Amino acid sequence: MIYIYNDYGGTHTTSLAAAIHLQILKPPFTSLSKEEILAVPYFNKLSKKDFGTFIFHGKDAEGNSVYTLGRKSQNLVIPSLLNFGILLLKHFKVEERIIFSNTSPTVPISMSLGGFLAKGLKLNRIGVPLLVMGAQKCVDHIHELVENTKRTALTPTHEKIIVLENKQYKI
Repeated sequence: MIYIYNDYGGTHTTSLAAAIHLQILKPPFTSLSKEEILAVPYFNKLSKKDFGTFIFHGKDAEGNSVYTLGRKSQNLVIPSLLNFGILLLKHFKVEERIIFSNTSPTVPISMSLGGFLAKGLKLNRIGVPLLVMGAQKCVDHIHELVENTKRTALTPTHEKIIVLENKQYKI
């Protein structure tokens, strides 16, 4: 199984999702500190040059690979990756399942603003506190999203590639 958590930038909610999936962050999340959030691998550390790059975060307890992807527009990238994945799986006769899980719905406005200020305008003194506040607000939703992603991945189906929009986690 290959898990790919994706959103616009690939550095905030996706990094949190990967950290939760890999049990780097563990519940309860009610007291997640600024230091814990900023210590999450790749959290607020990627830039525009990283768009479209699969970032490997590690293998989970079951040996499944966990990646993140900053994809900018989902309208073009995910359908293209879906079709390319199908082509590769057929050509190489691979039996592995690929799960694309969109973390964008979990992004609160404070995280959007913080990301724009910190990454877009390089105003970290203003942007980073907003990112931390946003992470504290959405981490429970991301945890639910990750657990649902894992459950869906284990659900028997003939589909080798599954795309989860996760609209039910909209903040």
